[in-house]
Amino acid sequence: MVELNLRERFDMRTLRQDFPAGLAVAAVALPSAIAYPAIANLPAVVGIYSSILPLLAYAVFGSSRKLMTGPDAPTMTMLAAAMVTIALPGDRVIAASAIAVMVGLFCLAARLLRFGVIASFLSRPILIGFLAGVSISILIGQIGRLTGVKIESEGMFAPLLELARRTSEIHWPTAALGASMFVVMQALRGSRIPGPVVVLVVSVALSVLFNFSGMGIAVVGPIPDGLPAFSIPSFEALPLRTLVLSSAAVFLVSFGAGTITARSFGVLGNYHVDPNRELVGFGAANIANGLFGGFPVTASDSRTAINFAAGGQSQLAGLVAAAALTLTMLFFAGTLKSLPIPALGAILASAALSLIDVKSMRQLWKISRMELGFALICMAGAVALGVLNGVVIAVGASLAYIVFKNMSPRDALLGRRPGFEGFYKLHRHPDAQPLPGMTLMLVEGDVLFYNADVIRTRFEAVAEDSAPDTRWFIIDASAITQVDSTAALMFDMLAVEFSKRGIALGFTELHAEVRDLLTAAGVIDRIGAAMVFEELAEIEPALRAEIAVVSASPAD
Repeated sequence: MVELNLRERFDMRTLRQDFPAGLAVAAVALPSAIAYPAIANLPAVVGIYSSILPLLAYAVFGSSRKLMTGPDAPTMTMLAAAMVTIALPGDRVIAASAIAVMVGLFCLAARLLRFGVIASFLSRPILIGFLAGVSISILIGQIGRLTGVKIESEGMFAPLLELARRTSEIHWPTAALGASMFVVMQALRGSRIPGPVVVLVVSVALSVLFNFSGMGIAVVGPIPDGLPAFSIPSFEALPLRTLVLSSAAVFLVSFGAGTITARSFGVLGNYHVDPNRELVGFGAANIANGLFGGFPVTASDSRTAINFAAGGQSQLAGLVAAAALTLTMLFFAGTLKSLPIPALGAILASAALSLIDVKSMRQLWKISRMELGFALICMAGAVALGVLNGVVIAVGASLAYIVFKNMSPRDALLGRRPGFEGFYKLHRHPDAQPLPGMTLMLVEGDVLFYNADVIRTRFEAVAEDSAPDTRWFIIDASAITQVDSTAALMFDMLAVEFSKRGIALGFTELHAEVRDLLTAAGVIDRIGAAMVFEELAEIEPALRAEIAVVSASPAD
């Protein structure tokens, strides 16, 4: 199913960058691993399990050299909704693990069906905008960690307005610690010294020394120890039909969010991401996690952001992160209970800032302001409506962009240039002249249901402006690779309308598939096979012959 190049994926030459990056990922993974399970009413330890096994499986089977997998909010939210629909006769962990395995199987089935092609609809501007939106969402999500105020609002501006109303509740020691750690992160940005690891060590040492917990600064608290055990989920205890439907919903959300995250970071890191390989990587991560008591996972925005910010170069960083989390559970759980939450907020905020690609935004401003507009739409969608809705907006914006770009394909009138062979565009060559008695028009794009009326209006306008002696209106179809039934009906109606004006409609250089469809639709019969030319060079002699025949015919 997939070719594994382990030497490329685990390059020991990058260990110097991957080792600290992996430690930084592990440092940030701990609090989220403990927090996310609460969304679905699962034990905190399950979140830690779900931060280890997926990293190992994805490192081997995934396509991205830098992507980190793990729990994420959209997938956990969908999991929580799925768990409600399942009548649980026993442990909720069993249901979560069964859904994880099912999601993994859906991923592999989708790979066989090449479902990853849907990711091709996500253009570079869309990805840049989405990633900027995710970055802003991460920044806003740190307000509570950095101020000690529990923010209830969602979106982009509501949390800021809520904070402004509740400034009296800000815990200033928390804010001071978060700000100072953020300054440390920014000061070490771009250096060889890993800022997240420095912040982790310094903040834990200060927490133990000054008893931050006693000062009211939130800390991670006790972390369960021990390792997950292999266990095949008991599917017999669960309603199979509901389980399959619920798992399918979780799969769609996790794949959508995960793939767009993978491609966004691929654009940022200037490397290729294969969506179908991503399906294999996500499938392996979920199956492995489900077999060891975990829940569904996908690409993690925050952990991948940390890996990028810390300079991770290959999946060795993921292996280091998994190893660090394993060792933490075995030997250092007690030490990390003093880890201050504001320090983790500072790490995430700094990483989020590094993901806003201002340079690419400026390039889009210079190259195409319309594409910049689509990027900003996706950014606003991800921030205002959440990452999950941002995925929908990103796909919708991409499709809208494709339709918009193809709504009005370019066209050109063709003619002859004195002393030159072939045909030339009249608007590019002032000395080019149309052939007497004929309009020859090149259409540079496909003719389909969404642009057929626009193209017909253009044909009619050109015919209206044509010379009084025009007998033929020939469409150069060399650049038309696709037509559909709507386009065929448009051409048929156009032929009827032109014939009322004494103008015959014709085609030249039709592609085989286009000609077959027009034949099946009766268009070729309507205009006559004689008005379909294989090459441009055939048109002029045929027109002269037709004019000669008409001229030689006796007048009525």
